[in-house]
Amino acid sequence: MPHPTDLDTRPGLPEDQRFLLEVHPRETWAGHDNLGGLMRFWLSRHDGFREMGAGLDSLISDFREGNVAAPDLAPLLVPRLQVFLGELHHHHLIEDHHYFPVFVAAENRMARGFELLENDHEVIHARIEAVAESANALLRDLQAADPDRIRRAADAYAGESGRLISGLMRHLGDEEDLIVPLVLERGEDDLGVS
Repeated sequence: MPHPTDLDTRPGLPEDQRFLLEVHPRETWAGHDNLGGLMRFWLSRHDGFREMGAGLDSLISDFREGNVAAPDLAPLLVPRLQVFLGELHHHHLIEDHHYFPVFVAAENRMARGFELLENDHEVIHARIEAVAESANALLRDLQAADPDRIRRAADAYAGESGRLISGLMRHLGDEEDLIVPLVLERGEDDLGVS
């Protein structure tokens, strides 16, 4: 049986961490007076990660289906993947070292939720490394004339990338469900994050 906090199988935040989400459900966020500039920016960053992840998924699918030629893959993949992985790593560092401590101090009943998110960051970081390794292997194998070797490398990269992106999508949703209701409840200024 999967653990209820496992990034790949959990259906959302643990029940005891949803108490503010019940007060401030997603459909109320956009028009809320306490949704300030920082939260709007932060949510737009999350949407950017979703878009970049979808674009990377689409690119490797197109390559595996023969819609992108082998010589064209590296110039398309490398800059996008570097930006995605680098920005994601930097984003998590800021959250772990700046924002999460502020939020836990403001509402200690949410400490378990932030521990869950920090654990997600560790899992995601390991997956970032696995994606980078599999992308490098794919780029090396693109130089080979062996289509089977290229296909295996593309399949391996697609698997690692898929694991990263699917886990990231679960994480982003849960992170928003924990943090945005707290900010709506208290306000960015009162929390000291404006």
